[in-house]
Amino acid sequence: MVADAALTFADELEARFGARRRELLELRRRRGPLRLLGDAGDGEWRVPPPAPGLEDRRVEITAPAEPKMIRTALTCGAKGFMADFEDALSPTWENIAGGQAALTQAIEDLVGDDTATLLVRPRGWHLHEKHHKGMSASLFDAGVYLFNNARALVEAGYGPYLYLPKMESHLEARLWNDVFSHCEDVLGLERGTIRATVLIETLPAAFEMDHILYELREHSAGLNAGRWDYIFSAIKNNPDVVLPQRHDVTMTVPFMRAYTELLVKTCHRRGAHAMGGMSALIPSRKDPAANEKAIAAVRADKEREAGAGFDGTWVAHPDLVPVAQEEFDKVLGDRPNQLERRRDEVAVSAEQLLDLASTPGAITEAGLRNDINVGIQYISSWLRGNGAAAIHGLMEDAATAEIARTQVWQWVTHGAQLDDGRTITADLVRDLATEELERIRREVGDDAWFEREGRPRESRALFEQVALSGDGLVEFLTIPAYEHLP
Repeated sequence: MVADAALTFADELEARFGARRRELLELRRRRGPLRLLGDAGDGEWRVPPPAPGLEDRRVEITAPAEPKMIRTALTCGAKGFMADFEDALSPTWENIAGGQAALTQAIEDLVGDDTATLLVRPRGWHLHEKHHKGMSASLFDAGVYLFNNARALVEAGYGPYLYLPKMESHLEARLWNDVFSHCEDVLGLERGTIRATVLIETLPAAFEMDHILYELREHSAGLNAGRWDYIFSAIKNNPDVVLPQRHDVTMTVPFMRAYTELLVKTCHRRGAHAMGGMSALIPSRKDPAANEKAIAAVRADKEREAGAGFDGTWVAHPDLVPVAQEEFDKVLGDRPNQLERRRDEVAVSAEQLLDLASTPGAITEAGLRNDINVGIQYISSWLRGNGAAAIHGLMEDAATAEIARTQVWQWVTHGAQLDDGRTITADLVRDLATEELERIRREVGDDAWFEREGRPRESRALFEQVALSGDGLVEFLTIPAYEHLP
């Protein structure tokens, strides 16, 4: 349970800021063509120096805010740990309330010099908390966490630090800044004690990065290249430009490279950390060949990020912490970051950010099957209360599942063709879904469990609802799926 005092604090945030949040969500629906906003503010302003515990962020591990994950993540050797209430957590009330309680306990028992710096990711502005008055899930998660833990964290040597997801404009950053200032006043914290790293994981936000840093002002801690949601958002905002299958949309294709280059340049010009994203590959302790392949791919990914100027990166598994750290150590050495590397040579235009059409690749039957299989399996996992699922050697979360179902929707909507010449239709997707569900059943090997716990018909129906909608793209798959959670 969440204590009444913390709930009252969250209620007060909703009363004060809820209406503005709803106005900003409406502005998303009325947005015009995307354009680069240019410089924010006047002159060569910079964000404050890194706060205690955030000077060196070369490797941060991410995991859902679950009791069994928190202790492992805090003590695995990473510089930071992002405890997730968003994409990697299925928002059952048990998970939300239990995660808050587990974080408070961990701060009391573990947080100190020998543990990772704790950062928390609340849910995005678009989500609500149906278990508590239907209020903003963002304000609920952040409010309860700050009320319960902000002062204890300050006593432990650093402030409460957050990751902010799914933002689409600097006005949404301004709202967060006002929330933080209000919380600091009420909780008796010095201004700037709360710091936030913003995930640039929507296409609209990439056009406003400088302004987003400016709006957060003394609360700014940097930007993160949230690659998976960014691909999803790129499709959502450019539905008529058909992308190839997911595995061909890498970080080196033109529109992804442009976005990451601009992010590093923007951050370092303002003295803010630029954080790399997370490879979805996970190591295998059972299959040496698969493990070697995954390690090599992650190593190459982190080598590229460190070389591009990022100050740190994400991993999703403790075994990958030393792999990522080794690559950043090669570039950083004893330096805590590379903020001095301004990347002045980078020049990115709006046309480059929008250049999805130059993405090379194909659409194969295997790629289509993978999207269907992953989409259904992930929804099944999410409905069982597990928001981070290892599927086919990848750590899938809501962001990667969004890519899977959005690609299927786009291909069906535009009658895209497979590389063998067949047109992708809704009927073909349904036929393949039947075959993939049978494949999943065989892999599970327990028909009774599959029918009872796997919820195959419900998972398939939800996938088809968000992947085969004839009334336009469903905005987020987690919104209709949330109604199926207890």
